[in-house]
Amino acid sequence: MISYGDRLANLAKERGEADALVFLAADGSNEHFSWRHLEERSNALAWKLTGEGVGVGDRLGIKIRNSPDHILVALAAWKIGAVPIPIRWDLPEWELDRVLAVLDAKKVVEKGHQILELGPECRIDPYHSEISPHASGVMSSGSTGSPKVILRLVPGVYVPGSSSNRLVEAYGTLGPQMVLVPAPLYHSNGFMALGNLLEGDRLLLLERFDAGLLLGGVEDHGVTGMVATTVMLQRLARHEDFGKRDLSSLDWVMHGAAPLPDWLAKRWIERISPEKFFVCYGSSEGIGATFARGDEYLEHPLTVGRGAMGTDVRILGETGEALPTGEIGQIYMKSEHGILATYVGDVPPIPVTEDGYSTVGDLGWLDSDGYLYIADRRVDMIVTGGANVYPAEVEAALSEHPSVVDVVVIGLSDPEWGRRVHAIVQLEKDVIGLSADELIDYAGDRLARYKTPKSVELVTEIPRSEATKVNRSALVAAREVAPE
Repeated sequence: MISYGDRLANLAKERGEADALVFLAADGSNEHFSWRHLEERSNALAWKLTGEGVGVGDRLGIKIRNSPDHILVALAAWKIGAVPIPIRWDLPEWELDRVLAVLDAKKVVEKGHQILELGPECRIDPYHSEISPHASGVMSSGSTGSPKVILRLVPGVYVPGSSSNRLVEAYGTLGPQMVLVPAPLYHSNGFMALGNLLEGDRLLLLERFDAGLLLGGVEDHGVTGMVATTVMLQRLARHEDFGKRDLSSLDWVMHGAAPLPDWLAKRWIERISPEKFFVCYGSSEGIGATFARGDEYLEHPLTVGRGAMGTDVRILGETGEALPTGEIGQIYMKSEHGILATYVGDVPPIPVTEDGYSTVGDLGWLDSDGYLYIADRRVDMIVTGGANVYPAEVEAALSEHPSVVDVVVIGLSDPEWGRRVHAIVQLEKDVIGLSADELIDYAGDRLARYKTPKSVELVTEIPRSEATKVNRSALVAAREVAPE
């Protein structure tokens, strides 16, 4: 077995001063870091962390914005056998207090922490690497409930072919990779890129997502692959440089997270080819995964793929009964690897059926060929007039409007409907005169009447985290009038 720390040491011996990491700052400047630099600096941090009492199995919080420091602290944690757990760096104090109480970290490292001050006197000699009992954790701040840690059950042991490349390589062998990281490292989509680093891939790390900088980064640095959310892909596709920049270096673009509008998937497939665009579905809990390439997507529009890496998928009803093809129910998955994570915190455990299938609460359906389709999260579903409306479907319809930059659909209390479908819409800055009624009509041309928003609210900006997530419950609370 090779620990993550020893794997990095071996890569540093093999590659020395070759680039391992390029950091693209928000101002457009970039810094290059070699494999030797990552090895020596993470050794120095490992010695300092050990000196402050952090050891095998201890949880180490990383409250740092995307930066080389964030990656170095994670690598150092692995060297000493600790468990790196990124924390959203911009949490308000009240929410941070709740998160830290659940995290129970031995230490939290944040920007400006003295432990990051590595002078010439620091030890950089190799640290005898330990094995982390839990490879990492993902901190959920509890925007839809209590905060929790999603703790990986696999140890910090390097397993060749375990990065996101493995899914793509099922369709053909990849050459050397330069993987772009547009997501924040506190999100699983961002942090999993460290698996690419340990695979020997180079990383291009963005300080924060910016469509123009990202497109330029692909061209300037020969990026070969990236994982991106729906919002990221939409902002990229609508950017003026989308059709101008040279994207020919890309081997793969993988979509994960929220449901993907059909028009957006086809825009990307047309731009980079069906063979280079991939859709997937999974979760931080590691209960399984589905995957499909662009050509499969075109044959099965809106799909997120079929079971991958030994995953079997079932759709179950309210009482646990298997539902027929095409019927919406709760998505359950069973992987040959078992469940790869557990929850820490005052939350229910991951649901598991008697025969080993698990769910994270998402709703969807299967077609006759076994392809999975996502409806939405159960907690986001709107019951209006006795009918179920899935916000993702309404958002997809409105997002196709060329003047719409972003949209979030929520359910608001209504005396007639129980809850009414309400769309919060952000328009392009130069759009003048487009009314809420026109957007309702636009949606009505694409949706059943009961799914069409009863109201549309135009805003200058929709509040999203750097991971492009939105807190729907907070949006509802801000618009609901408390009863007297």
